Order: sequence, then structure tokens, then C-alpha cells
Amino acid sequence: MGRSSTYSVTELLTRWREGDAAARDALVPLVYQELRRLARKCLAGQPSDHTLQPTALVHEAYLRLAEREKMHFENRAHFLAVLTRIMRQILIDHARGRNAAKRDARIKVALDDAMLANPVPAISVIVLDEAVRKLSRLDARQAQIMELRFLGGLSVEETALVLDISPATVKREWMTARLWLQKQLARRSQS
Repeated sequence: MGRSSTYSVTELLTRWREGDAAARDALVPLVYQELRRLARKCLAGQPSDHTLQPTALVHEAYLRLAEREKMHFENRAHFLAVLTRIMRQILIDHARGRNAAKRDARIKVALDDAMLANPVPAISVIVLDEAVRKLSRLDARQAQIMELRFLGGLSVEETALVLDISPATVKREWMTARLWLQKQLARRSQS
């Protein structure tokens, strides 16, 4: 997204916060391709028979977002972070629904190997959610960073902007969160 698009998104977010529903509706076409990229990232590594597709995930996330009365977004990165969290919750709900019908929902999240020190196979979205929840009890900011970087695909700079911290702090906390996640996944695979 270019600088003028970012400004337009930020302006629309401000208008939406002030109660302009038309601004919310105008926002979606501006960020639609980026939302589809986020959805594809969230769905990467899914089995071929997976019933949830990127377009459906984007639409479901938008519907859940539109249901909320008051939303306050600081900027484009914050907006995308919230949508990433909503998409994650949709995947978790979907996986739990399938788990109720089947023993193994096979809904997995492919973790970007470039973001990890050691390659990790795709893991269950429920397992990742449990890890993020566990980490949030230990360190809420590291859990937010993990969610924004892994699931949202936000850059270090975008993550810093959303969390209102320095990029250096994001890098330091991100390194710790990645190591913690790898230890958790190693323990889980040994049991």
C-alpha cells in the first residue's frame, strides 16, 4: 500500500470512529487485497478439503467487525491487527466446530520459517491459540507481538506502531517470544 493509500485508510478510520458508517464501507475496498493476503496467510498449510477459503474468511471477519458498535483504530496497522485477531478467532471457532464433529479437525497454521530460528511444521490453530493464551499469562506484550507477527504478518515497524513501542523493543521481545514458542512446541511433540 502506498503512502497516499495509507493516508486515505487512516482518514477513513478517523471518520468511522466519529460515527461515519459510509467511511467504514469505503474502507473495505481500499484494504481488501491486503485482507485477502492476511487471510491466505492465516489459511496457509490447510488441507485441500478445508471448507474455509480466503474470501469467506475476509467476509466473515468484516461481518464480525461491522457488528461492533464502537471501534477505535489508531491507524492502518492497528486496523489490520484487529482484523488478524478476528480472523484467528474465526479459524479457532471453525476448528473447534470441526473438532466437535471429528476427532482431528486438521486445521493448521503454517508458521513462517523465516520468523523462527529452527523450522517448525504447520501446527494446529488450536495449539497455536493455546500457546498464545499461555504466553499472554506470562507476558501479554510478547503474546501480542507473536499474534501480530505470525498471524498478521505485520512487519517489526508496523507491530511497533500498533503497540506504541520502539522497533528495537519489538525485535527483542519477538526473539524471546519465538524461543518460548519453539520450546513449547518441542515439549508438546515429545509428549
